[in-house]
Amino acid sequence: MEDFEKASRTHGVGVFLELRKRLQSGLLIVGKDVARKPADVVVSGEYSSLLVFTPRGELSLTLPAGVTFEPGSCFPTPAGESCGEELHFRLRINVKPSTEEEASDNVMETLRANETYCFHCQGCMTRLLEDRVFKRVLPLPNGNWNSIVDDWCCHPDPFAKKLLPRAEDCLLGDTFLLLARDSSCEHTLTVEEAPVESEDGEDSKKSCRRVALVSCKSCSSVLGEAVAPGTVKLYITQVVVERAEGDREPETSLDRSLFLEKTIAARLLGLSSSMSTFHFSVQTPDGKTFLLLWLLNSDSITASVPETCVGEESSVDSPSHSPSPAAATVLKLLYSSCSDTSTQHRDIADSWEANAIGHAVVLPLKVCEELLQVIEDSNSTLPASMRRMRSYEVAYLRL
Repeated sequence: MEDFEKASRTHGVGVFLELRKRLQSGLLIVGKDVARKPADVVVSGEYSSLLVFTPRGELSLTLPAGVTFEPGSCFPTPAGESCGEELHFRLRINVKPSTEEEASDNVMETLRANETYCFHCQGCMTRLLEDRVFKRVLPLPNGNWNSIVDDWCCHPDPFAKKLLPRAEDCLLGDTFLLLARDSSCEHTLTVEEAPVESEDGEDSKKSCRRVALVSCKSCSSVLGEAVAPGTVKLYITQVVVERAEGDREPETSLDRSLFLEKTIAARLLGLSSSMSTFHFSVQTPDGKTFLLLWLLNSDSITASVPETCVGEESSVDSPSHSPSPAAATVLKLLYSSCSDTSTQHRDIADSWEANAIGHAVVLPLKVCEELLQVIEDSNSTLPASMRRMRSYEVAYLRL
């Protein structure tokens, strides 16, 4: 699938598929470099695949388990006629309810009390913390809880003291874990103070603060912060947490972009479900807003194939068979980058700030930049007609 993504960033989209499980319907887009008119496209289905026949060849798209194409339901849409270089089709699908719960790789959902875990650096997969058993795994209050204390307390803030873990605790924040530091950390982690600029530049005494950054000794990747002498904060985008099972060794490396994409997607979905919110403000630790995200839906299934991968021109007697990319379950997002200084984007940011919408999702600056790159890469692989919605850009994050 990685080859398809790389090709689609430099070439036009040949075939794009988006299915909605809840609506049991879908949209198929075929570029006019692949088929010039609707009659050139024939769609059929097998048990686990959607077959798209075009003059350039036959393309097989592997569908998730339980999702099948409804025969004879694919028709061109009038809207597609005005899309320039694209043909649009609507189709129906059948979705069989699954009785099995899908296993989640989300660390927030896998951590349990009285289980043994190992923590690895995501960058080099060095084992950071070995055989950690937690007597308590507890969620921290909502990320914005401290800002509303004055609204419901008639006396000084009783919660001014930091919430820190005990020796066998694991405290879960929105995007980080708080753990007690032990002697094993000395061999795998380094702590180094670094200055962090503040937005308040008028007061020279407050214009800069220092944080103790926690890094991996093997590869120097920043993993989090030392928030207290005996406590470390590790961001879920920087570590891999696995149950300790025998002598099983973790993978030597994980694709960084895919790991970040899936980790953030799972966290956004979890926060949306638990807090009934669909707006997220991605911020750096100093409180500066970096990216605005609007979660549209979480039941989409997409597949995208660049036109160079659909197949070469071929005769009817000798059809070309293209590779079979798998459709992936994704989150559909609208996004606006705060680094974009255009009037439209500035108006969106001002509106979100004025109306106090957008649950804060705090990530290190470098991770924010990586996330924006992942999102922009997703946007670049979409058909031209799908890349924008009103004043927002559109992107998909794989779950």
